[in-house]
Amino acid sequence: MAKRGGFPGGAMPGNMNNLMKQAQRMQRQMEEQQAELENKEFSATAGGGVVEVTVTGKREVSKVKIDPEAVDPDDVEMLEDLIVAATNEALRKCEEESQAQMAKITGGLGGLGGGLF
Repeated sequence: MAKRGGFPGGAMPGNMNNLMKQAQRMQRQMEEQQAELENKEFSATAGGGVVEVTVTGKREVSKVKIDPEAVDPDDVEMLEDLIVAATNEALRKCEEESQAQMAKITGGLGGLGGGLF
């Protein structure tokens, strides 16, 4: 009768223990990187620099700077578009940094492991 549970030769428990240690180390690194990212700011401009938006690593808008020359009461839509463009670019920079940091930790594993990383 085959032995239930366990692993033949007893080799797997050691490997499993190492795997768990690596996973815990990776989890710590991810938490540290996330905390570091949350303290960073990402800025982007639009309209040749007349609009600047800054977002935090938490993906929250922290500052909007508008050059007075960008304010045209007859063309509010243009200003709105510039704000949206600068905000989206700042958020893209934040996401790019987040992905780069994650790739360093996971060694480029990406979605392996059922999306755990």
